[in-house]
Amino acid sequence: MKSNPKTAWNPERLDMRAFAQAGASLQAEEPLPGFERLHAEAVLEGQSSVGLVRWQARGEMRPGATGGEPTAWLHLQADTSVPLTCQRCLGPVDTPLAVDRWFRFVADEAAAAAEDDDCEEDLLALEPRPSLHDVLEDELLMELPLVPMHDTCPVPVTLRSGDPAVGDEDGGASPRKNPFAELARLKK
Repeated sequence: MKSNPKTAWNPERLDMRAFAQAGASLQAEEPLPGFERLHAEAVLEGQSSVGLVRWQARGEMRPGATGGEPTAWLHLQADTSVPLTCQRCLGPVDTPLAVDRWFRFVADEAAAAAEDDDCEEDLLALEPRPSLHDVLEDELLMELPLVPMHDTCPVPVTLRSGDPAVGDEDGGASPRKNPFAELARLKK
């Protein structure tokens, strides 16, 4: 096999086997709007600038688990900060996201599905060629917190409810009426 080192890799259709055999790496800083699904989660009210997603990917070949031929691996790292809605004060909260994952590549989707239950590492298929951008966006989306919140909200949080057990709008607890006492009064 003739060695032909590539100097430009297409992250949208990455030849992962060649990338790993070359021990190649890619890195970039991309604006958050380039990641449509992640950008859709962001709260951009009053935000004058959009964040950057900084990422790097490195490929390597590792010996097969059963002594077979070497397999392609990808190390993906990324970080960004996304403004999300604080679930306590409903204001924007800058939420840092970080990804540091290894992926082992197998021949195709069927092989990935067959091996997925028996292995601890994350599996991806060599074919169809993966989009590094899509893999990265998927990983960042999985890092989003279920309930984004400030550690300490910048504004006082006011709790109000129409439920008398919570208290009235003045903050004082109003006595709760006993529904059975009302029935007893009607029975007379």
